[in-house]
Amino acid sequence: MSEQKHLDVSSLVSKKGEFVRNDAAFRNHIEKDGEFPPENGRYHLYVSYACPWAHRTLITRKLKGLEDAISFTVVDFLMLDNGWRFNEKTPGCERDPIFDAQFMRDIYKTTAPEYTGRITVPVLFDKTAKKIVNNESSEIIRMLNCSMNEFSATDQQRALDFYPVELREEIDAINAWVYPNINNGVYRCGFAQSQEAYDKAVQDLFENLEKAEELLSKQRYLVGNRLTEADIRLFTTLIRFDQVYHGHFKCNKKRIIDYPNIWGYLRELYQIPAFRETTDMNHIRKHYMMSHRNINPYGIVSVGPDLDFNAPHDRNEKFPIS
Repeated sequence: MSEQKHLDVSSLVSKKGEFVRNDAAFRNHIEKDGEFPPENGRYHLYVSYACPWAHRTLITRKLKGLEDAISFTVVDFLMLDNGWRFNEKTPGCERDPIFDAQFMRDIYKTTAPEYTGRITVPVLFDKTAKKIVNNESSEIIRMLNCSMNEFSATDQQRALDFYPVELREEIDAINAWVYPNINNGVYRCGFAQSQEAYDKAVQDLFENLEKAEELLSKQRYLVGNRLTEADIRLFTTLIRFDQVYHGHFKCNKKRIIDYPNIWGYLRELYQIPAFRETTDMNHIRKHYMMSHRNINPYGIVSVGPDLDFNAPHDRNEKFPIS
């Protein structure tokens, strides 16, 4: 198919050496009476277990009981010159079941032959129309939260709402500082190409981790005592932090285990099956350390640290939910 060269992160660095993430290009939605109506089995997710943005969608899909309604394919953790690829020889991955494509760029070309932007995951794909619906993770998780409720496996999962109307203002306010300073903040540190850019990014990152620590010292979750999308979005960065970002991205002022409230909160979330069963640390560690050759030229994967995410936590005792 396409011979388009993969655009690496250097294409997202400003003249000041700052990493500046582009907006996603495909922004349609699943909605009744729309181009992409809710239908059982119609939609497919292309994801990477390594990618924190894709990880959000897998967690939400599982929490909402949509495993039978929305299929998914995992790309190889190793991303080099040709970008994300399909490789059934890698444990946890498989061939592309729709087009038998070699690379994710080929999936993009089926929808937009003239597209020249970055090839990213997750991708929500319409198997009937053979079109990309959306490649913005924050919008995909909201679709999975409410647009496919009739296909949830149980009434309990159908009733779950991670972006409830009465909490949306608070959730949006949390996302407004977590995303730029923590979710994207680790990338701003790791891909900075000037000392000035790095210094600003790392200061923002740790100031906002302290903010999260203070918040979680007073309440169980980011928005009171209710699990919301804000927690899903923060989890996928926290679970990668000590294992990857601390060393690989030079986010080494402190570790997550040095924040007692965040560390307990992280363990609680991990011990929920939808979070734990979608976390593949082998894919995560190998992707960053083997793919980012501008940071780690020899692709050597470090051995540690050893962390016990299944260790007991005290979140329920500190903040019981009646």
